[in-house]
Amino acid sequence: MLSAATVASCSENNAPQDVDYSALVNPLIGTDFTGNTYPGAQVPFGMVQLSPDNGLPGWDRISGYFYPDSTIAGFSHTHLSGTGAGDLYDISFMPVMVPYKEAPEPLGIHSKFDHEDETASAGYYSVILKDYGIKVELTATERAGIQRYTFPEGDAAVFLDLKKAMNWDATVDTKIEIVDSATVQGYRFSTGWARDQRVYFRSRFSRPWDSVVIDTTALTDADTNQPNGKYAMVARFNFKTSEGEQLVVSTAISAVDEEGAAKNLAAEVSDNDFDKYLAKAKEMWNKELGRIEVSGDSINDKVNFYTALYHSMLAPTIYGDVDGRYRGPDKQIHQADGWTNYSTFSLWDTFRASHPLFTYTQPERVNDMVKSFIAFYDQNGRLPVWNFQGGETDMMIGYHAVPVIVDAYLKGIGDFDAEKALEACVKTANIDEYRGIGSYKKNGYVPYDIVDPYNADDWSMSRTLEYAYDDYCIARMAEKMGKKEIADEFYNRALNYKNVFNPATGFMQPKATDGSWQPNYSPDEYTPHICESNGWHYLWSVQHDIPGLMALMGGKDKFAARLDEMFTYVPAENSELPIFSTGMIGQYAHGNEPSHHVIYLYNKAGKPWQTAYYASKVMHELYFNAPAGLCGNEDCGQMSAWYVLSAMGFYPVDAVSGMYEIGTPLFKEMKLHLDNGNTFTVLAPNVSRENIYVKSVKVNGEEYRKSYITHSQIENGAVIELEMVSEPGSKWYDD
Repeated sequence: MLSAATVASCSENNAPQDVDYSALVNPLIGTDFTGNTYPGAQVPFGMVQLSPDNGLPGWDRISGYFYPDSTIAGFSHTHLSGTGAGDLYDISFMPVMVPYKEAPEPLGIHSKFDHEDETASAGYYSVILKDYGIKVELTATERAGIQRYTFPEGDAAVFLDLKKAMNWDATVDTKIEIVDSATVQGYRFSTGWARDQRVYFRSRFSRPWDSVVIDTTALTDADTNQPNGKYAMVARFNFKTSEGEQLVVSTAISAVDEEGAAKNLAAEVSDNDFDKYLAKAKEMWNKELGRIEVSGDSINDKVNFYTALYHSMLAPTIYGDVDGRYRGPDKQIHQADGWTNYSTFSLWDTFRASHPLFTYTQPERVNDMVKSFIAFYDQNGRLPVWNFQGGETDMMIGYHAVPVIVDAYLKGIGDFDAEKALEACVKTANIDEYRGIGSYKKNGYVPYDIVDPYNADDWSMSRTLEYAYDDYCIARMAEKMGKKEIADEFYNRALNYKNVFNPATGFMQPKATDGSWQPNYSPDEYTPHICESNGWHYLWSVQHDIPGLMALMGGKDKFAARLDEMFTYVPAENSELPIFSTGMIGQYAHGNEPSHHVIYLYNKAGKPWQTAYYASKVMHELYFNAPAGLCGNEDCGQMSAWYVLSAMGFYPVDAVSGMYEIGTPLFKEMKLHLDNGNTFTVLAPNVSRENIYVKSVKVNGEEYRKSYITHSQIENGAVIELEMVSEPGSKWYDD
């Protein structure tokens, strides 16, 4: 994986041309412990995620693959990166030699494998199926997956199993149609987290099969248990193979129709040359990874960094065909004209760091993502909360498409319709019947004793804080657009966070409709009123008004003391922590997103050495080059985006502020190559595991007296010089 191979790449930016960044990516990071990533082949933001499935369900196998397992039961074309939601696994192939091994469902047809026979890098995965002596190699284009099987001599078969389903996913209807002697097409419809999911496909084999058998199982109605006229189909393609014979199977998918899948295959995989498409995948990855160039002594730090950058670009995913057609949340087919439609938006997570990172590494895609939001609004009546496979899952809380839109607008990115975007933001924030918004507007908070038809957990306190932040973002956009009435309204709503701060306890606290506080409240407890967190985590969820939060706490000194308590108050040994509270430092939980900005609040408290200490501790101890190298769910790139930005030396506490708090860089030199032709540089020649503290800062050679850098400095290609020392206590900026 760490070979010295190089490819010519990055020709569209000013990054070096001779570095194979794809070889510095270890896709196995996060496949053990709670990362829930997958190791298979994908190109940046690709609609296809072609990856092995162990064949067993369960939380640890949400992504289809869990490193401690020893079986592979198929290679399917769609997967989720660390979301904690068990869906997809569509269009599953499995090559075997006859006789093959079959276990009772859910495992079914499978093979053992060893990790010694497994290789993964950006855009490539290979493994030897031990029971059959078959080498499987995977690569991908944006809308297609390419598999290459190297067989021993004998009777071989390739199974295409559209019946197979795992975890939350259930097969609703399937079709396999023979097009010619080497081509099949069809569809798999399913339900699960993605309701009414439709995946059409066309697959081309590099040579005709010797024979084919298609088994059809009648599906039954869930209520009556009677046949419903739908079928689950499995095809077996038989081949007589010679020693070392290779078979390439190329499969394109579409959410629109079989014609769309056929067009995608013709456009992206016109021939059967696996190596050609592997080289293209590596070239695509090298272009995107090469946008950030780091220099340092540790190869593991580089692997961690480029793997994190890679993980940050696995989602959102393209959700449209080469002709621009896509399936919308209204289940109708729409046409994207001059832009690309995207889906898989884990916004509760990714608004914090992933999307701010994209504004520098992927501004063109940011423009398309905002256009995707606006189209979603037109077709669904509100902005997405957790948009997946073209539909709304209603997972998590807030209306966090808003900060993504506002950040892009304030930075002048793209040509999306700002008037329509603001309209979508305002309307989404005023749907009174949705998720307590009406009560939030009426009371100034979401009461914990209201009935919420959208979620069994009310998450009321968290909703109040998330809504307040999103409202602030709307106000920022409206203000810049000269819409004072809207700005004033939403700036006022943004102060609603104060209504759930209880001075008696010193914490944010759930509140009833009558204004009374939740009785017997403990900030240590995980309750239905706080989203995947406790009172310690959500105390700091006022990213837009840190001075106001500081005042509620009694001033800077008490604010700093409470931060210290956050990081040193260790849960009792007998505490039953939920599955999402991982990566714990005291009460700080790096494995879940609400804590992600908290380390950087020490800058506001006048103690930047504490920011540096904890940021360094997290980077060095909670991210590492091994399958268990992520301390929590990857969540579509947010865990990794935190690392990328922090390793660069800064982080956005407030995603739309255009300000990035300085922490501690991981590398002696970092260059961010921007689309405008500028290169933003961070120099820290003395940084090391010991020299983690910033003593002084220069910007373009001049002394700098602020705790943060700005968007304009980054865009203009500033050079930031950091003097790094081993002793804490320095504060280079003015309060």
